[in-house]
Amino acid sequence: MVKVITYGTYDLLHQGHINLLKRAKELGDYLIVGVTNDSFDRDRGKLNVRNNVLERVEAVKATGLADQIIIEDYVGQKIDDIQKYDVDIFAIGSDWEGKFDYLNEFCKVVYLPRTEGISSTMLRAESERVVKIGVVGCGRIAERFVPETSHVDAAEVAGIYDLDRKKAEEFAARHGGLRIYDSYEELMGNVDAVYIATPHLSHYHQARQALENGLHVLCETPLVLNSSQAKELYALAAEKSLVLLEANKTAFCPAFNHLVTLVKSGLIGDVVGVDASESKLWGSERLKRELDPAQAGGSLFEMGSYPLLPIVRLLGVDYENVNIYSRMNEDGVDVYTRGIMRFGNAVASFQLGLGVKTEGSLIISGTKGYAYVPSPWWKTDYFELRYEDQNSNKKYFYSWNEPGLRYEIREFVSCIINERTVSSRMTPKESICIAGIMEQFIDRKNVFEI
Repeated sequence: MVKVITYGTYDLLHQGHINLLKRAKELGDYLIVGVTNDSFDRDRGKLNVRNNVLERVEAVKATGLADQIIIEDYVGQKIDDIQKYDVDIFAIGSDWEGKFDYLNEFCKVVYLPRTEGISSTMLRAESERVVKIGVVGCGRIAERFVPETSHVDAAEVAGIYDLDRKKAEEFAARHGGLRIYDSYEELMGNVDAVYIATPHLSHYHQARQALENGLHVLCETPLVLNSSQAKELYALAAEKSLVLLEANKTAFCPAFNHLVTLVKSGLIGDVVGVDASESKLWGSERLKRELDPAQAGGSLFEMGSYPLLPIVRLLGVDYENVNIYSRMNEDGVDVYTRGIMRFGNAVASFQLGLGVKTEGSLIISGTKGYAYVPSPWWKTDYFELRYEDQNSNKKYFYSWNEPGLRYEIREFVSCIINERTVSSRMTPKESICIAGIMEQFIDRKNVFEI
């Protein structure tokens, strides 16, 4: 049997792709197709926003030409795949001629003629819709958001609004003279979507108002601090066929999603425990808003949605109970919080500190081994799968493009353009669950001061 392998992004699958797959198929008896992951455009400074990796895999599968489909995750994988699958021929489009000659050491390399006059780049250019985003709130996180949009095709910051006009003017000047709107209503009338980067207690009303006006919403985390409000917002978004996405950057990080995929595939067995921590040891002046009880300050509200993410992603949203232990400051704000969550066959813990320092790692315990992600795990660029036999341990390395907001922007715009109202990377159920835990803390249900 002659095995052939080829690779591509297969974004906006077109006749040119199909022709290449047919030509590759004709070279042998068995065709393996490698589909590059969602970060394939990172090296050229752009992120594809049309089809995510699952959509592209399904498109290739639908052609009926691939005998096997694999995901290309890392540089150097082609050599590993050729050896792993005992490949005889590596085939690729002629526009790469000479680039893969080094693979001749491992198998025969064939450059296939491409179909002239068609490419994914051309199709995107012809049909690309630009999503005009209005930024609401000109604080620290918005400072990082605006430059990140330049790394995502079809995303454009079309204006900003802040209650403090002077603050908005200074913000606009730092970012090339962005248009300033005098009211939220005026901003909403001139954009397709809003990015809400205001304090926590403003999120619900601003998100609801935007959805009622037919706008897609990307809202900073935590979305809200009340499960009923979260349910209401997602129901409204669904009713109006709009995208509502919680901007938890870790949820959209390529490495974090690969970690979740590996764990769910059973490589460490059944998950019986998840332990996640995060802390910040900033000066009190920098933490002024974060420790303000009038602005929902505290470690749980400020950071809790990050360590809660891997817990609900891996163990689900149907937990049996949560016990929360907190150390409060003189203003009644938690500067340290530890939570214990019980599930049917597992237990999880989250640990948070504002002004209290702890090891910021993520550990996922399984019946066959465990996953270890060192601090800062919420910016995942490296993790390990570890076993009793250390010779079986495996390390995974990825690039992380600081500050990492481009991944959530990419998913947001991709959902809008492809008319996907729900993202599998931060689902409504997960956001609602996290909001419910915040609500439990507000109600002081199973909350114990230490």
